[in-house]
Amino acid sequence: MTSLPATSQKKLGLVIDLDVCVGCHACAVNCKEWNSGGHAAPLSDFDAYGAKPDGVWFNRIHTFEAGEGSAGRTVHFPKSCMHCETPACVTVCPTGASFKRAADGIVLVDEDKCIGCKLCSWACPYGAREFDQAEGVMKKCTLCIDRIYNETLDERDRVPACVASCPVGARHFGDLGDEESPVSQLVAERGGYGLMPELGYAPVNQYLPPRPSQARAGCTGAKALPDEDAAPAGGFLRWVDRLLSR
Repeated sequence: MTSLPATSQKKLGLVIDLDVCVGCHACAVNCKEWNSGGHAAPLSDFDAYGAKPDGVWFNRIHTFEAGEGSAGRTVHFPKSCMHCETPACVTVCPTGASFKRAADGIVLVDEDKCIGCKLCSWACPYGAREFDQAEGVMKKCTLCIDRIYNETLDERDRVPACVASCPVGARHFGDLGDEESPVSQLVAERGGYGLMPELGYAPVNQYLPPRPSQARAGCTGAKALPDEDAAPAGGFLRWVDRLLSR
């Protein structure tokens, strides 16, 4: 089995704001496009425009309905590799194909060593491993190492493809091992958390929880709306009109 390196000071990862994500899938699409020609390329596609499309996707977005009644809301939940500090996918690998980089904490797959046994996918509790049937090997999110360390790109472009393409700024990238970094401060301010920390794998990627729903207009600085259940100044007919217009 594969051993883990000494804990690194630098822990590169993602911070995802669940309050902002609109579930547009731009992150997943751009991830697929970049990685189809990048470090982990190619990424397989089968029957892409048919009845049963299948293939390798490093980033997937799940949508849930949370809460009930007026407190209910739709939450879009993007999920990819968590780049855990103590990843089970690495320690279970019999060939050393799955490994964690000591320099920055990124978890990768050496495809030349991978035998496609899928042990890593069974061990990963987050479902972040993808089996490429065309190549016969396991693949996963690389945090776009061919972008973030590419000095030919402008510094602002040296972020994972999913971060670069998010139209609402829901995704953030940085060093979560540095308490002073913007991503670490964002997590501290918003009460960010890792997914299923009770399992003990210490995921580096963090999620910012949805903010409480704001039921009144006053929270935006606008004038508060009158109570709909009360008869307005215009009389009974205006009240009936508003009641039927709900």
